[in-house]
Order: sequence, then structure tokens, then C-alpha cells
Amino acid sequence: MYGPADETESVATIHAAIDRGVTLLDTGDFYGMGHNEMLIGRALEGRRGEVLLSVKFGAMRGPDGSWLGFDSRPEAVKNFLAHSLTRLRTDHIDIYRPSRLDGRVPIEETIGAIADMVKAGYVRAIGLSEVGVETIRRAHAVHPICDLQIEYSLISRGPEARIFQRCASWESG
Repeated sequence: MYGPADETESVATIHAAIDRGVTLLDTGDFYGMGHNEMLIGRALEGRRGEVLLSVKFGAMRGPDGSWLGFDSRPEAVKNFLAHSLTRLRTDHIDIYRPSRLDGRVPIEETIGAIADMVKAGYVRAIGLSEVGVETIRRAHAVHPICDLQIEYSLISRGPEARIFQRCASWESG
């Protein structure tokens, strides 16, 4: 989607980032139709223990790159995870999160499926992406949520109103 890339240069860039102290790599199973995960998997060969891997899942694309929607059904969660583990050449993902809320599936079911994968050792922690306070509350009631990816900038300061306050209240007890 972003144009041509040189694999050798891409791997060297990831290595340089790690060498300079980068400890978190964030990706999505749908970035480059899985290509990004395969690239990261190659780059982390022999270096997996130096970084945390954060992976978003559930965004679906057609073979032509067309947008097909989101899928966070429990069986899809486990399927997406199996493919990510293979592409990333790892036995676990540090933070696993649905890329967006799937309005057809209660968040409790999605988080429950990821929690099963935490218990099985394939996932270390659960995150969320682009959701509101009520969804965070419902998800956190099923399993602790370790982080939230959300649009926040000088222009988009909406999370300050409720989301940050709510997340801080869980952190403090």
C-alpha cells in the first residue's frame, strides 16, 4: 500500500532501531497483507527477547486490497493469532489487540477469546484500539487491559475528557 520497499534495508532499519534502544514494535496482521509481520519475523531472528511485540488484528482486506470490515469473533481471534505467530516466527505476542471494535461481536467475547490465549501462553497482555470508555470498562471486567491505542494529538484531544481519567482510576486501584 505504501509502495516498493527494499527488504534488506527494512531489516537493517529495524536492527538499527533496536540497537538505539527501541523496545516496542507495533504492527497489524493486515499491514501489507501480512508482509509486515513476515519482515519483522525475519528481523527479530535471534533478537526476539530484545523487544515487545504489539499486534493489532481483525481488519480484513480482499486480495485486491479492498476494505472488507472487521472480524473479532472468538474463532477469528484464534485464527488471526495462529497466522501472526507463524509470520512473526515467535511463540508468543506481548500485547494483542483488536484493531477496532466489531459492532457484531460483544467486546466481552473478543476479550474472552484473547484471555484464553493468555492462559495458553500465546499472548502476554491485552490491549485495545480506538474504543470509548464503556467498551474499555466492559473489556477490563473480563481481563485486565494493559494499554490503549487511540488518536490523541494537539488537534484531537477528546481522550482527555473521559478516557484518560477512567484508565487512571483502574491503574490507581
